[in-house]
Amino acid sequence: MEQLLLFVLLGLGPGALIAGIALGLVLTYRGSGAINVSAGAMAMFGAYFYYGLREGHLLLPLLYPGIGGPVPVPVAFVVAVAVTGALGLLIDFAVFRPLRRQSPLAKLVAGVGVLMTVQAVVVLRFGGQGQTASDVLDTTALNILGGTVPVNRLELVGIVLLGALLLTALYRYSRFGLATRAAQENEAEALLSGLSPQKLSLANSFLAATVCGALGILVAPMTQLDPNTLTIAVIPALGAALIARFTSFPVAALAGIGMGALRAVTTYCQTQPWFPTADGTAVVGVTDVVYFLVIVAALIWRGKSLPVRGAYVEPRLPPAPAPERVARPAAVLTALCVLALLTFPYDMRQALTNTMIGAIACLSLVVLTGFVGQMSLAQYAFAGVAGLTVSKLALNAGIGFPLGPVLGVLAATVLGVLIGIPALRVRGVQLAVLTMAAAVAVQAFGFNNPSWGAGGNGSPVAAPTLFGINLGPTGSFPVNDADQPSPLFGFVCLILLLAVVALIVGVRRSSLGKRMLAVRSNERAAAAVGISTRAVKLTAFALSAFTVGIAGVLYAYNFGSVDPSRFDIVNTFALIAFAYIGGITTIKGALIAGFMVTEGIASHILDSYVGLPTNYQLLIAGVLLVVTLIMNGSGIALQPPPKFTFVRRLLNRPGDDAPDPTTTSPASARSMAKLGGQ
Repeated sequence: MEQLLLFVLLGLGPGALIAGIALGLVLTYRGSGAINVSAGAMAMFGAYFYYGLREGHLLLPLLYPGIGGPVPVPVAFVVAVAVTGALGLLIDFAVFRPLRRQSPLAKLVAGVGVLMTVQAVVVLRFGGQGQTASDVLDTTALNILGGTVPVNRLELVGIVLLGALLLTALYRYSRFGLATRAAQENEAEALLSGLSPQKLSLANSFLAATVCGALGILVAPMTQLDPNTLTIAVIPALGAALIARFTSFPVAALAGIGMGALRAVTTYCQTQPWFPTADGTAVVGVTDVVYFLVIVAALIWRGKSLPVRGAYVEPRLPPAPAPERVARPAAVLTALCVLALLTFPYDMRQALTNTMIGAIACLSLVVLTGFVGQMSLAQYAFAGVAGLTVSKLALNAGIGFPLGPVLGVLAATVLGVLIGIPALRVRGVQLAVLTMAAAVAVQAFGFNNPSWGAGGNGSPVAAPTLFGINLGPTGSFPVNDADQPSPLFGFVCLILLLAVVALIVGVRRSSLGKRMLAVRSNERAAAAVGISTRAVKLTAFALSAFTVGIAGVLYAYNFGSVDPSRFDIVNTFALIAFAYIGGITTIKGALIAGFMVTEGIASHILDSYVGLPTNYQLLIAGVLLVVTLIMNGSGIALQPPPKFTFVRRLLNRPGDDAPDPTTTSPASARSMAKLGGQ
């Protein structure tokens, strides 16, 4: 028992970080109504900015005269926290303010774009390797329970609890706090009372960013300072904020500290002889599974009782028109792909293969988000499960192509249905939070385990063979196969892409597609007319996981192994960004997104021929995602084609603005449009 309590005390540091991020989530939600998944990235940014000041990597001649040298701890801490707060102001003003009238799901996706942008900036400046941050608090060790506990753990808990109490007093007794609560309950009445919800949102975002930045600086020395550790800490923090209903600061702080205690207890259990092992070592990833279960319990317990912001919100989703005249574009694109596979050099052939696989992955989001309005942040987790199943079946059971891929896709489908079951109780933002926690749990507990997962070196995948013919990237082909990948594997990917497109087109045109759109538009109205919303949601999750499972199998065959890093949550963020930019509600948008995915055609051209590394491309993707949500949530695919009116006039050709005697008058058209809208 003493050892267990000692581990709990050691876990107070990570618990304080989780609690601090949870406080930031509550602050942001109260101010703008957004669940800001980039709160962990704000803590990471503050920690790295402080690290840069202390190591002399950041030059601030206007703030500190010692140019090029380490900045003293107090000055570095104040400057880093202030800069992080300024970044929070910028994000609220440039991102969340334009999305005030949009749905909470749009704000959450915008937070994903902010996370990608901040993370890419840090990686470009400091690299992706871990750093050792200098201590801010006292590191003196105390002798407690037969062991030593650094005093900074206790100081951190005291700081977090004190901050929670101060925030509680601020929001309960100050005019600012009362005004924030009034704007949260009803923005219209707050405006009539002379309050400014926009200014209140700015103030709350500044407080949230400073809290996250300060805790990131204080906790970074206790963990490895890298672009992922502090960023992913937002997942248990979301669980703590859900327990607090995004309203109570003390509950959020205590729940966050409790999350840290859970991690410490898990670490203690891993040292015990009874704990399960894999290849002689304790099973990893159990903590992330526990966090996932906590979030599931919190959503089931309080998912339907989360406070709704009293504001006029347009829960607009981009239109999802039924595809028409598909045969001719499909034939043209197929002919172009065949020609490219037969003539492109090996590097462009590989990029084209990645583009086709990426388009299949994006089509899975078209079904789930575009047709049904449900958001999943676990798409690459499903893909990884499919690829890993193919690898393990071949290695351990001797089951290869074609039965192995079929079973792999079915495994992904089953996992998709299991994770989609909570969608029967929760939806939208809450479901996205749950799937994000599920993706991290699958990554840590599944892919990273050396026994049933891929471990650190990946899990090999044998080439697919049928009747003695190698269909993989190493197979032979009579034309243009001097270097891998073989054009034959490209043809396999092309055939599967066409099959998936035909499947999605059929779904959209069928009665099932109409029921999906009805559920997306209004679940209660759909249920009132006899549509089983549960069946529609589970079908959408199954079809989406089935589709991305095909992409996962193709990725495994394409690279010859299942690499856990390829299927992590960051790559899922990138996939969502490209899908939204291309147009997440249309098949055309998924095909456009396929060209932009990492290692796709556009990415390869920018990297190899323009000299723009992948990290810059992720930065651009994050920025473009935010811009797309603000300027045009429909994406590239639904943009009207350019009219080129000036060119038409030069050529004396009638343009779109020329009157057509066969059409109705403008007034009649407006009247008909009004009637159609009714």
